[in-house]
Amino acid sequence: MPTPHDIITEISERLEKFVDARAAELRADPVFAANGGADPIADLVVRHARDAVRGGKRLRARFAYWGWRAATRDAGDPPANVTDLGAALEVFQAAALVHDDIVDNSDTRRGRPSSWRALEGAHRDAGWSGDAEAFGRAGAVLLGDLLLGWSDDLFEQALADAPSAALTRDLYARMRRDVTLGQFLDVAEEAAWPTTPDAEHADRAIRIAVLKSARYSVQQPMLLGAALGGAEAAVSDALARVGHPLGLAFQLRDDVLGAFGDPAVTGKPAGDDLREGKRTMLVAYAREGMDRDARADFDARLGASDLSPGEIAAMQETVRASGALDRVERMIADSAEAANAAIEAAAFDAATDEELRALVSATTVRSA
Repeated sequence: MPTPHDIITEISERLEKFVDARAAELRADPVFAANGGADPIADLVVRHARDAVRGGKRLRARFAYWGWRAATRDAGDPPANVTDLGAALEVFQAAALVHDDIVDNSDTRRGRPSSWRALEGAHRDAGWSGDAEAFGRAGAVLLGDLLLGWSDDLFEQALADAPSAALTRDLYARMRRDVTLGQFLDVAEEAAWPTTPDAEHADRAIRIAVLKSARYSVQQPMLLGAALGGAEAAVSDALARVGHPLGLAFQLRDDVLGAFGDPAVTGKPAGDDLREGKRTMLVAYAREGMDRDARADFDARLGASDLSPGEIAAMQETVRASGALDRVERMIADSAEAANAAIEAAAFDAATDEELRALVSATTVRSA
């Protein structure tokens, strides 16, 4: 039976081979073959695409595998189409992160320059003309688009000869629509919040969390794996009941780390979500615990481009003192408990049960 480490290794190796194949196609293209099959500028985007798909916990691929395993109860090595599905999900995630960093003006990702900043640096190092930052942003938009195309390529390979191809394709399309809509709502809420009644902020934050991440990070990968394995409706329903609370807990933990995470561990600046003005559950609950004047002061500085480290620390303390952090931590704990209860009720095979419980812990009790 593949261990979590084996699955991570298999997915990473599949991605390396896939990118190698795309690079070889580029070198073989007659447009470049006349110059010896190499073009340093064309190679630039492939190199950064390779960087974008490296690293990470491969959680979505792992959830897809265990969804397949729950459906098939097959303890052998996963077939190639399951690995391709996991790789497709990881490339889609890489594309989302590339685009997300542009939207959020994020300078770093996993402790390294974000893709748009890295491309900006490549422009500057090469001594090219024009605005290096504008090039970095434009290049990263196209890099993200390339990765989206690659994720589709891998996904279609996963569907080859799959009897449940139509259902799996529909689920994948729904996942893409949900996460894109969730991202748009997230961006829009940073602008629309003054027109939203205070009593509705928490509901809107939950809606964004579910669409942007909860379904896409946990529930939908499991359902995709299950569909690829020809799952019966009862198995898919059981996985959905596990995935919904666990996905919500995953996003809420992300929100906590975005506001309070250690930069040395998260690879992002301290209080990054506060700097970006994210209207998360933490912010919604914190505002509920403030009087009108304090709320106005908090709103005025949340997302300000000139926030100092001292102001970040003060805002973190305000969120803590409001009780918002404790409320969100309770939500995470309650959601994890609900996910574990759903696992127990589902009567999966012993290995799937054990690994899903381990994933509950890995998803909700983490520092990055």
